[in-house]
Amino acid sequence: MIMNILPDMNLHGGSIEDVEINVLPEVIPPSIVDPLNDLISQIAKGALHNSAERCDAPKCHPETRVAVQDEVYSWIINEDPDPAQKMLKIKWVTGPAGTGKSAIMGSVADTCKQGGVFAVTFFFASYASPDRRRKTAFIPTLAYQLTEHLPALKDPVAQAIRDKPLLFKKTLRVQMEELILAPLRRVTVESGHQGVMLIDGLDECEAEQYFDPRASSCTRESIVRTKDDDQLEILEVLRELSLDPAFPFRIVIASRPERVFREFFNNESHKSSFAPPLILDEKYNPNADIALFLQAKFSEIRRHNNLSPSWPSPDILATLLKQASGQFIYAATVIRYLKTSRDGNLHTLLNWVLNVKPTSAGSNPFSHLDAIYTHILQSASKPTLAVKWLWIIKGEIPDWYGLFSSMSSIPAAFLVNLLLQTDEGDAGQRLTGMLSEVTPAEVP
Repeated sequence: MIMNILPDMNLHGGSIEDVEINVLPEVIPPSIVDPLNDLISQIAKGALHNSAERCDAPKCHPETRVAVQDEVYSWIINEDPDPAQKMLKIKWVTGPAGTGKSAIMGSVADTCKQGGVFAVTFFFASYASPDRRRKTAFIPTLAYQLTEHLPALKDPVAQAIRDKPLLFKKTLRVQMEELILAPLRRVTVESGHQGVMLIDGLDECEAEQYFDPRASSCTRESIVRTKDDDQLEILEVLRELSLDPAFPFRIVIASRPERVFREFFNNESHKSSFAPPLILDEKYNPNADIALFLQAKFSEIRRHNNLSPSWPSPDILATLLKQASGQFIYAATVIRYLKTSRDGNLHTLLNWVLNVKPTSAGSNPFSHLDAIYTHILQSASKPTLAVKWLWIIKGEIPDWYGLFSSMSSIPAAFLVNLLLQTDEGDAGQRLTGMLSEVTPAEVP
């Protein structure tokens, strides 16, 4: 309550004749009025499937990856007749880089929306905003989306935030219990209410450091976390969530088959609580999908450049398909190179792609892709400068780490530019048109 004292300006003998007291309503901060505002401030907005940050995110090209999408969506919406299988709420979608996992997850999210199945999403990405690269915003982002889909959860979630102001500083397990499970226990979710959590790119989650790893300390080695630590923490929390009777939905996790994921999903002590994994291999006939993608994209290029309908020939398409070795990212990189390169005409550029040979023979499915990237970098007027910039964009400064060791984050681009360039504007001139060709391409 705020009291506003307004004196009457008629003074007699140096005293105030009358005093008027007005009681004004107290101004309460919005976060106190609605704790859900605090929740919103903690979420990773860019991690949402339909966020502005993901406006250019890859989606499956029409008619490609149909079998994979159908299998994932069917598992989400159909209850298994086997009672034991019915309780398995986590499915792992895995495959190497470039096999289209993010495109599949994005397309499945779209299919869920069209089918009336609500999808709670979190798309991790190593190249994106910081809150999409770390675990800090993970549980708040899921909880926020649940409150949007199930409005009955808003009051218990708000009460949890009101009762525990430091909740967002607690462990993921505590946040999961207070913001998701406890509220779900207080509401009734209709039987048959279908929903799914789609967690993509978990292998790209970086480590959250609670101490400065550069600080001198005899115990420093024991407190530095690795990304495996945080990824495993998220996996364990999701497993606990799926096993709780109050949680009625399914969870799909997409990642590369890195060690922490292989060990987690193959752990004999809890392997039986997971649905069979979906491994993106030859079973799903990636060559057929890559061929469809190449045909569609070359058709676009022909129309845009008024080229003959016979270009490229069936033999050239067959060669590209063979060199892709079942990896979508190779086909996407070739198309992106043809569309963005400023060196030579399309016929010359495509002939160059066909003639690039891997430096080493073997069964590496990425050998032709590596050869393309290597040639692009070597073709730059200053290859060393290009490579240094790529390291920095990746978030690492190998040669000058000590120079910026006192900074809490990656230095601003203009500072690095001043360090790297020989002459003013040198870096921008040398890198224009090249970075778009060597950065990750859209995967069909």
